[in-house]
Amino acid sequence: MLRQTNVFRSNQQMAERVLDSNDLERERGITILAKNTGIVYEGVTINIVDTPGHADFGGEVERVMNMVDGVLLLVDAVEGPMPQTRFVLRKALEKGLKAIVVINKVDRPAARIDYAVNATFDLFIDLGASDEQADFPVVYTRGLEGRAGTEAHHLAHDLRPLFATILNYLPGPSVRRDGPLQLLVTTLEHSNYVGKIAVGRLSSGTLRTGQTVMRVTPGGEMTPHKVSQVYLFRDLKRVEVDEVDAGNIVAVAGIPDVGIGDTLTDPNDPQPLPPISVEEPTVRMTFSVNDSPFAGREGQYLTSRHLRARLMQELERNVALRVQETDTANQFIVSGRGELHLAILVETMRREGYEFAVSRPEVIFREGPEGLLEPMEQLYLEVHDDYLGTVTEMLGKRRGRLETIRYGEDGTVYCEFIVPTRGMLGFRQPFLTSTRGTGIFHTLFQGHAPYQGDIDTQEFGSLVALETGTVTSYALRELQQRGAFFVQPGEEVYSGQIVGQNIRDEDLVLNVCKAKQLTNFREKPKQDNEGLQATRTLSLDDAIEYLSNEDLLEVTPSSLRLRKRELRHDIRMREAKRAKLGR
Repeated sequence: MLRQTNVFRSNQQMAERVLDSNDLERERGITILAKNTGIVYEGVTINIVDTPGHADFGGEVERVMNMVDGVLLLVDAVEGPMPQTRFVLRKALEKGLKAIVVINKVDRPAARIDYAVNATFDLFIDLGASDEQADFPVVYTRGLEGRAGTEAHHLAHDLRPLFATILNYLPGPSVRRDGPLQLLVTTLEHSNYVGKIAVGRLSSGTLRTGQTVMRVTPGGEMTPHKVSQVYLFRDLKRVEVDEVDAGNIVAVAGIPDVGIGDTLTDPNDPQPLPPISVEEPTVRMTFSVNDSPFAGREGQYLTSRHLRARLMQELERNVALRVQETDTANQFIVSGRGELHLAILVETMRREGYEFAVSRPEVIFREGPEGLLEPMEQLYLEVHDDYLGTVTEMLGKRRGRLETIRYGEDGTVYCEFIVPTRGMLGFRQPFLTSTRGTGIFHTLFQGHAPYQGDIDTQEFGSLVALETGTVTSYALRELQQRGAFFVQPGEEVYSGQIVGQNIRDEDLVLNVCKAKQLTNFREKPKQDNEGLQATRTLSLDDAIEYLSNEDLLEVTPSSLRLRKRELRHDIRMREAKRAKLGR
């Protein structure tokens, strides 16, 4: 769409997923931040907003929904609608938006076009679409070739049928061009030249450079400001203009204290718009200052002041996040929509040079009329029939309840479970191991339900370093029957650091720094690493899943170290004895 509206030169190299400009988005292959641009087709401006599909980033979806008038639902002709499609589509249908279904990759040999269309219609009905919404037009495309058509086997040589369907089916913006100024801020950007930039759709009135506006916060506080610059979005860039009419998505500079959810309105007739409402967080982690023996070696920002300032900065643009200060000055409770939501924040901060420690994710309980309530997830699974029994047993231990099951022609089983969010913490790695890496799962937040009972998912203990020093291959070779190690020979460790996973369900303290005495030996020399098993390298997601209640994850720009919350072995043993005796 961008190429055919002359956003790029004909000979220009265009990056894949051009709107997914964040490094993490490109590495993980997912959309994390909602982004927008605008194109002009036959004199009509079409604003395009790209939203994440993962439910953990639902706050990004909820805050930009008020900027759009319709949606393009992209469906793979082979796979049909994917589980993650449900979240964004449900939000769009709740807003009353109309959808155009685009069946892509119709040229693939395994394409099941009729199945994809029928499954999409069933999804609309399941999500409570109205009769008008369920009567959606279908456009068939070959995205790589830039071709589209209203029939799967008769495609035009360009995307004109898709553009025509957008203009003919989706409504224009419902705005008041002659009314008082109204703009709800949905996104914040930053420029080194003009500072903070507020982005939103102008719902009413006209906005021009130098105009005085009233900023109204969701709490009702009003402050006047003067607009320094006004921008429109065109061809992946911000274009400075003098005046903008209602209906456009605009960017405004000159309001330093603006926040997401604020309304910019006419100072003579202030009419604030309803603030953005998002679902409450379901998972939280404790962020704390790193106090390990290796603290300060690799990070640039180390103190509680740095940590607090960065978390407060994140609150300005991440509407689904919550930060709560604790009685301890160097600890903060950060709440989000899921493990992935918080893991992305951790990874972003470590790449910016921050050094800190995080605890195991835990769910946020509520008190209701029926007692203690906990968040529940809808779990959608695709596994081969050979692994169904193992996966079902895993979910049974995690208080999962099977809702539906369907068998595919190729031996794939499609299941839907209702599982407590507690049961999904740390589920990914054992699931992938049990299905030999072939299983697929996706979760959606369903709501809160009465407490489902205790869940014990800790099957293995940890191998803990006895002393501070350098890991030796001699020690690892002697100890490798104890379990799988996370450290390699030559790596520095400290007392209390977790260096591996035990084969038993208890923690084991051992000395991985022990060296062989080289006094007067006549044994034939051999390579140091001969006979050593491969070490297990943990990614950030793996490390967070591994954490238990007594563990912390030390996060630095270049290292991830698992450690015990209490580093001293004698104190840990004493507390374990007291817990065993019930004191």
